[in-house]
Amino acid sequence: MSEIAAPRGFTLRQYLICLSGVVWREGLRFLHQRERFVSALVRPLVWLFIFAAGFRQVLGVSIIPPYETYVLYEVYIAPGLMAMIQLFNGMQSSLSMVYDREMGSMRTLLVSPFPRWFLLGSKLLAGVAVSILQVYAFLVIAYFWEIEPPTKWGYLTLLPALALSGLMLGALGMLLSSLIKQLENFAGVMNFVIFPMFFASSALYPLWRVKESSPWLYYLCEVNPFTHAVELIRFAFYEKVEWTSLAIVFAYTSAFLVAAILAYDPGRGMLMRRGG
Repeated sequence: MSEIAAPRGFTLRQYLICLSGVVWREGLRFLHQRERFVSALVRPLVWLFIFAAGFRQVLGVSIIPPYETYVLYEVYIAPGLMAMIQLFNGMQSSLSMVYDREMGSMRTLLVSPFPRWFLLGSKLLAGVAVSILQVYAFLVIAYFWEIEPPTKWGYLTLLPALALSGLMLGALGMLLSSLIKQLENFAGVMNFVIFPMFFASSALYPLWRVKESSPWLYYLCEVNPFTHAVELIRFAFYEKVEWTSLAIVFAYTSAFLVAAILAYDPGRGMLMRRGG
């Protein structure tokens, strides 16, 4: 009697069911962790309403693209704070990956029959969706302080930039999660990854000011992927495209994502080598 061959692969409907399950799980986690949502907003709002107010007169901003006139300092740093929300969300997602790996739920997910790249991509898309919701919640509050795009279309043109920058920072966090063996090591990642990326960028000050004071720091800022995420968001908020930043963010996103998928491959990744 001939054996009946098992069906190969999965249907589109099955992939969509898996994707919706991962996204739904991440959404429920976000809703149940209300302090995560509050902290994601408190951090940039403190920078916006306290730091910006204190340094408004010291750190003036000249007319630079995409601005067509002088802008207040809080207007200038708003795109950087949007990117900061996504940066910290990417690191929070990496923390949850480490936690899930230790508790077993992530290990169970990764041994499912679905392709590993699809499972990691679903997890990444879920984190990006959460970060975009956090950014728009921040913009609702910032609107009452007259931080808004030239027209309402700016809120729509901002969405693709947030999606791409969120993918890049989320993929970076996913890659870092493959290198973090224990939760206790996450504090070190916060100190040696997040803060250097944030401060060595154009989030808080224009790069021409950095170049005047320190040329080597300027070149460091230029190769910093977070700088280009900030500029991509800044131009998109004003309904423009910064093509150089778009290309660089896309390249970094591809590199981080491929590296994360390889790192989570049991045969080639860091998890196998580290006994994770």
